Amino acid sequence: MSIARAVVREAPRAPDAQHLLALCHVAARDHRQAEEAFRRALELAPANAQVLGNYGNLLRSLGRREDALRAFRSVTDLAPHSARAWVNLGLAALETGGPAEALVALERAARLQPGAAYVWHALGNARRAGGDLEAAEAAFRRAIALEPAGAHVWINLAAVLRLLGRPAEALPCLEEARKRGFAGPELPDIGSGALLDIGELYAALAQVRDLTRSFPEYVPGHLTLAHLLWEYGPALETEEDPFSAISSAAGDQLSNTPLQLACIGLLLAARRGEDALAMIRRERARRDDPLLTALEATALDILGRADEAGVCYAAAHRTLGNRDPAFLNAFTRHLLKAGKWDDAARRAEETLAAQRDNQEAWALLGTAWRLLGDRREYWLFDYERLIAMIEVEPPPDFTDRESFCAALAATLEPMHKARREPVHQSLRGGSQTPGQLFGRPDLLIRDTEAAMKRAVLRHIATLPDDPAHPFLRRKASSVRFVGSWSVKLLSSGNHANHIHSRGWMSSAFYVSLPPSIRNQDAGGDDRSGWIQFGQPPAELGLDLPPRRLIHPRVGCVALFPSYLWHGTVPFVDAAARVTIAFDMTPADA
Repeated sequence: MSIARAVVREAPRAPDAQHLLALCHVAARDHRQAEEAFRRALELAPANAQVLGNYGNLLRSLGRREDALRAFRSVTDLAPHSARAWVNLGLAALETGGPAEALVALERAARLQPGAAYVWHALGNARRAGGDLEAAEAAFRRAIALEPAGAHVWINLAAVLRLLGRPAEALPCLEEARKRGFAGPELPDIGSGALLDIGELYAALAQVRDLTRSFPEYVPGHLTLAHLLWEYGPALETEEDPFSAISSAAGDQLSNTPLQLACIGLLLAARRGEDALAMIRRERARRDDPLLTALEATALDILGRADEAGVCYAAAHRTLGNRDPAFLNAFTRHLLKAGKWDDAARRAEETLAAQRDNQEAWALLGTAWRLLGDRREYWLFDYERLIAMIEVEPPPDFTDRESFCAALAATLEPMHKARREPVHQSLRGGSQTPGQLFGRPDLLIRDTEAAMKRAVLRHIATLPDDPAHPFLRRKASSVRFVGSWSVKLLSSGNHANHIHSRGWMSSAFYVSLPPSIRNQDAGGDDRSGWIQFGQPPAELGLDLPPRRLIHPRVGCVALFPSYLWHGTVPFVDAAARVTIAFDMTPADA
């Protein structure tokens, strides 16, 4: 530091001297002085890519992501042939929620420096963020081929393989990361999930318990344990309260803000309003945060204290504005429930102005239009044209849909080990398979995935073009599955009305139906077990019937926009109702 200061005294107008001083301040963690020196250097040499790049690194380390992004964009303008500059831009774009810009930047870096492992590692992360998991796997494998010792790449490859429905392949990757010295909490976290996906319930539970003991500050571990105990507690022969461990950890770590928020979110999802409210108010007594005000509003809504909730929503909105789409959606739900339909429409439009493909905002806006008698409801939801029930052609090894679905039901049955529905899902009275269904090495599952894709593409080919419509304007020549699972509904079970926030198009493929549903007269009054569309969730308190109900048929798939409210009518039968569901996004988007 003394040498750098001496150089600056000798040459105060030399940008390299100010740059050296800035780097010394960075090394000494004196960020304020470092920024001042960087700014002086850039005043003297505004087109110096090296200074600008290092300044961007400082801004990124300080969490000033938008400022860092602007700096890195300038660096790539000044040094378009620098792979490192494009990597820095790509990583900054990823951190600010811009996977499209990140992908462009990192593809450019890979062309400039194809032999650099760090470039392919970064590109794999961008492809994963963009939903192209197959391409992410290829990038990670390229990075490993170039530098096998990179433990973090093995971890990321394991995570992608699990998301691709190949958990058994993820486990050896985790072992490779362990051999290379990786000791972070991500390793047992991904490992416990992979074990759960392959049905090793006790091993998964043991690993996640060890994870929460070894890394008590690691929030995903506590969430994994809570979800595992909620869904699989009876199968694991434990009566432990699923939320006791995370609540206890939150009580022990009051300064761990992410853990407090995660615990509150879990309690709200389970509709434990009183417990959530107590935690929220404890946190609000310690710090002022508009997000806590918003969460308090949600808890009060759950408890039926609508007037108090409205005050909290309005207060949070004055501070948060349109920066948090999840909050705006919650506020819109409250306004619908409170009968303030014009205000609800305005809030939903505010969300869509910030995030035009927000599926829940479209669902809420369409509901407001329906309540207001606005015919745009039918333009948006188009219940006849945008909902289809399509016969799926069985794979080549089967002569008919019945034999195909019978074999598929037998394959799916051992995967349904849960004894309770997931906390955050619409399922009531049944189970859901863990992880990703499509991508598993089972040949029949792979053939089923291919059959579904063929059916979906046939349907897409029949859809009209409409560049103004939020569903039709995203129509593409192919799709990418972004989630796939099987649901087993038991007697009296159903799906509460809901939408799919991650998808563009969603589905329900009917594998097995109880006799009480299969043998119904399609023209009769009994709608037990049918899929229904257009009825908002019960918690909104709106007296609106479904707009369309469809009788399910074995071997057929229902396809519809992900933002369209859908659910099922309860049924009573000793046999289960088994489906496969999957969400899709346009593959060339």
